[in-house]
Amino acid sequence: LSELGSESAKIKAMGIMDKLSTDKTVKVLNILEKNIQDGSKLSTLLNHNNDTEDEERLWRDLIMERVTKSADACLTAINIMTSPNMPKAVYIEDVIERVIQYTKFHLQNTLYPQYDPVYRVDPHGGGVLSSKAKRAKCSTHKQRVIVMLYNKVCDIVSSLSELLEIQLLTDTTILQVVSSMGITPFFVENVSELQLCAIKLVTAVSTL
Repeated sequence: LSELGSESAKIKAMGIMDKLSTDKTVKVLNILEKNIQDGSKLSTLLNHNNDTEDEERLWRDLIMERVTKSADACLTAINIMTSPNMPKAVYIEDVIERVIQYTKFHLQNTLYPQYDPVYRVDPHGGGVLSSKAKRAKCSTHKQRVIVMLYNKVCDIVSSLSELLEIQLLTDTTILQVVSSMGITPFFVENVSELQLCAIKLVTAVSTL
């Protein structure tokens, strides 16, 4: 899926995606949807009190692998849809909804808590620190896999703004995109790249 994501970006840049068979492209999109669904609701912030540290790390690695795989599937699907001169058949509503669902979930439950400690929930139910105190205690060190996921999600958000310029989405979907991906990033610290993508997204919506 990682290779498919890279190759689809190259084919999109070359402007030859529309030369592929529409039937085969639609089949690929339907398969990609299943892969997006696989990681769309997986929480990466595990805290199993009964597990050893090694067991928890193994679980986290397994889940991050599935979440990353789903991100690659999202990117591939959106690269296909935002390629020039694509037939109407590729704009499958269920696939678009799944991409948005995946992105919204992992922004709120994986990336925001990693980049801004104010968004973290204390698993032990301790007292709530002030925003300033939480941010002061935050470590700037990030796991490589989290940084990789963050970059992929930024690409997805940016590509969604391209999709909005090509394909008309339902009002409900647009509102969901604007609220979760266009506005919320500006209330989160340490996500400047995502904020730039959010500006692009809000601009695309405002021109509809």
